[in-house]
Amino acid sequence: MKKILSLCLASFALIACSSSQNKSKTSANADVYAKTITQSELKEMLYTYASDEFEGRATGEPGQKKAIEFIKDHYVANGIPSPIADGDYFQDIPASYFKKGVKASENVLAYIKGSEKPDEIIVISAHLDHIGVSGNGDINNGADDDGSGTVAIMEIAEAFKKAADKGFGPKRSILFLHVTAEEIGLYGSKYYADVDPVFPLANTVANLNIDMIGRVDPKHEGNENYLYLIGADKLSKELHDISEAVNKEHTKIDFDYTYNDENDPNRFYYRSDHYNFAKNNIPVIFYFNGTHADYHKPSDTPDKIRYDLLETRARLVFYTAWELANRENRLKLD
Repeated sequence: MKKILSLCLASFALIACSSSQNKSKTSANADVYAKTITQSELKEMLYTYASDEFEGRATGEPGQKKAIEFIKDHYVANGIPSPIADGDYFQDIPASYFKKGVKASENVLAYIKGSEKPDEIIVISAHLDHIGVSGNGDINNGADDDGSGTVAIMEIAEAFKKAADKGFGPKRSILFLHVTAEEIGLYGSKYYADVDPVFPLANTVANLNIDMIGRVDPKHEGNENYLYLIGADKLSKELHDISEAVNKEHTKIDFDYTYNDENDPNRFYYRSDHYNFAKNNIPVIFYFNGTHADYHKPSDTPDKIRYDLLETRARLVFYTAWELANRENRLKLD
């Protein structure tokens, strides 16, 4: 009996050790590829994306068309395919879907197919549009809003692709979703969720939404290593716990949950693209640096972005997506 007990204990220890080693190996792999997300690459992309050439990226306008081509070219160059069709990265949204006077526009979609659970989807989103040109001719470049989120997704996607190319692809599929028309009413994400979900919403595990992560708001000028998180515990306490654990292990950002309060008068939980997933019972996290003096002004320019903070915050989203994509069980809904 003692011999059997000893064998059982030895087997249990071996399994536990193996599990620990696998987790450690997975974490180590995440570290390798997170480091490929760099402030120099983020800066290079954002100086183009938030330049005058893109004319403020107003929905349906020529500058927004340049923006979607820029995003598409990045995915093509890095060999990251579209889930729509070979070479077709644009989810077309007709003018009739928008309010009167807005021209047809497009979401941009790219993805990496999961190796073990390809039908389960992690969505990483950011809006590609901004408010365009002011009446006096000033261009609203929207470097923080939401150029910062846009280039962050592009770098995150590149990191996942490098991992996949080395045999460490995600177990679940990851959709990189750049939505249009956020500034005029969350139309792009609403179209994806309500009209044409390329992947069934029932198979969508979580949405990590990035909207402004390149600046520091007045409240945190004495503590710049922060980020507002909104929504993580609304539908899944487990998502909140995973988010906290990932940050503690890897990025050590001070999370501020002020805007997560049900009674917060700003109601940011309802004001960005994650909400169109949350309303469908999909757990979400909204990453946000808060508003600042340049919000929705021509002065929201790429020279004012804190690229060191943008790098760390983008890595946080990468690590969180990595954990959600590779963990054994799907997130639990409360």
